Amino acid sequence: MTLPPIPAHVRKLIAHLQALPITAPPPPWTLVTCVAVGGLLAVGYAEQSDLLLVISSQGRGIFDCLSGTRIARDQTDAAPFYDEITLRAQGFGPLEGQVLPIAGLCGGGLPNATRDGWHLQAIPLPWPHHRIVLEAPFRSMYHDPASATCVGDDGACELRAAGFSPTGQSFVIATSCDLMIIARR
Repeated sequence: MTLPPIPAHVRKLIAHLQALPITAPPPPWTLVTCVAVGGLLAVGYAEQSDLLLVISSQGRGIFDCLSGTRIARDQTDAAPFYDEITLRAQGFGPLEGQVLPIAGLCGGGLPNATRDGWHLQAIPLPWPHHRIVLEAPFRSMYHDPASATCVGDDGACELRAAGFSPTGQSFVIATSCDLMIIARR
């Protein structure tokens, strides 16, 4: 079985996306922090919040994604606190009593759009690596390649999740070894 040839317009878009340098996000977005998190398994935002639960092989942490501050840490084994099948995790500290949806190694997803039109895409180029592309409000890189900014990639690590908070005021790029937090200023 032979695959059909890739159309010229698709080859052109692939070349453009691969050539995009990783740069700082466009205003109003700014890099808040990039934190090493060894063995990162999954992340999940609290409902209508910019508080992010991070689950790793070293336990759980909670980050305020507007400030980049880690506000809580639990170094006990995280396994009893999250379900890889239902993709839910128990909160702790300021999220005590909450059950959060998670995205990561076993699936799930974070929102890839905000109410005011920003979009985030994880594009597997060159496969198996991912380039994380932020698109300007209500514009698409497929119709307007200049609307796309490559804000990160998974480099030597594996992408776990990339997406916006429920408020649309922050987004994260989570890999198996680090967490990048970007917020509006």
